[in-house]
Amino acid sequence: MAKTRAGRINYYNIFSHFYDAFITLHSRGDRGTTRSFLADIAHLENSATPTVLDVCCGTGSVLISFAGRFPGITAAGCDFSRGMLKRARKKTHSGGCTWIESDATQLPFVDNSFDIVTCSHALYELKGRHRKEALCEMKRVVRPGGVALVMEHEVPQKPVTRLFFNMRMAAMGSDDAHEFVNSGEKPYRAHFPKVSVSHTPSGKSKVFICGK
Repeated sequence: MAKTRAGRINYYNIFSHFYDAFITLHSRGDRGTTRSFLADIAHLENSATPTVLDVCCGTGSVLISFAGRFPGITAAGCDFSRGMLKRARKKTHSGGCTWIESDATQLPFVDNSFDIVTCSHALYELKGRHRKEALCEMKRVVRPGGVALVMEHEVPQKPVTRLFFNMRMAAMGSDDAHEFVNSGEKPYRAHFPKVSVSHTPSGKSKVFICGK
């Protein structure tokens, strides 16, 4: 297991050099709208000092979007890839954000620490047991009355796009990723008492709104 994890960390350290360009190409201009959608549905406008954690933060786009929207925010981003975190720290307008090297299955925070916990397009890449552990950790660190906002891909309807989507799922090395993306609210209801779903304007992603 340690060898597998080390291999994944090395992969993402290398991928960090191309990650933002890859996402820009893949999103076809929808990236900014998709990232800001999480801030839109967080409804933190009336919170004086909101606290936000982004799990598997990558190069920091989601958290930077929150920081730009809510100047008084206390924000932390966690990722197990030093390469991704290095890119996040280099980005402009990231003041107020703290970047922490951490595994999603063992978050270094006490219980009930955050108003909002986000995770964008990452859970499907975790294997079943680790995905469950990550969801347990998100629930643990979000405050009562707070929410976890988990963004995942919509299953494409167009045949060609669906083909590439299925190839990406296959690249994860297991049918588990494909099953998870197609399972709707079920994985979240196993951990959170209140779950609803919202769809991004582009129609390419959905957000599971998980209340504690």
